[in-house]
Amino acid sequence: MPISEVKIPHIETPRLILRGPRPEDFAPMLAMWQDPEVLTYFHSTGFSREDVWGRYLRIFGMWAVMGFGFFVVEDKASGAFAGVAGVFDTKRELDPPVPEGMPEAGWVLARAFHGKGYGTECMQAVFAWADEALNGPEIFCIMNPENQGSIRVAEKCGFAPWYICEHGGHPTKVMRRAPHGKPVTVA
Repeated sequence: MPISEVKIPHIETPRLILRGPRPEDFAPMLAMWQDPEVLTYFHSTGFSREDVWGRYLRIFGMWAVMGFGFFVVEDKASGAFAGVAGVFDTKRELDPPVPEGMPEAGWVLARAFHGKGYGTECMQAVFAWADEALNGPEIFCIMNPENQGSIRVAEKCGFAPWYICEHGGHPTKVMRRAPHGKPVTVA
């Protein structure tokens, strides 16, 4: 299936464009996934070119198979690659497990876009789209418990703490967002 046949929505916010990936996005995506500052909370010193190529291709596959996935985030003013963000199905092996089929949210921004509200802006647009296109599913996200920036983005987007577990040998904070972003009831 040619790239042009994979249907990925085009979403605009005041400062950003969320769109499908283009061949020219691979180089800045590789740079982002190899930047030590971006990877501070990923327990990694950098992803190989091969790993990032797999992540890049997974964007198309997720959209083609699931009808949702990651968007490339582009800065409207400069046209620069700003990162990736979206909802996807990871089949994560967490203990306790999340319900089968519950989408996961994720966002990673290039260093130049940290600390300026871009994460919240792009994820609010992703959730507005998901609430309409996917009928507002309950969504989870995971992160390093020390990543206060991502925790703030998640909270601003309606996520509440769910539980702490170990994933990949590291403590992992699991948060969830109720259907249509309604307040989460924590039992």
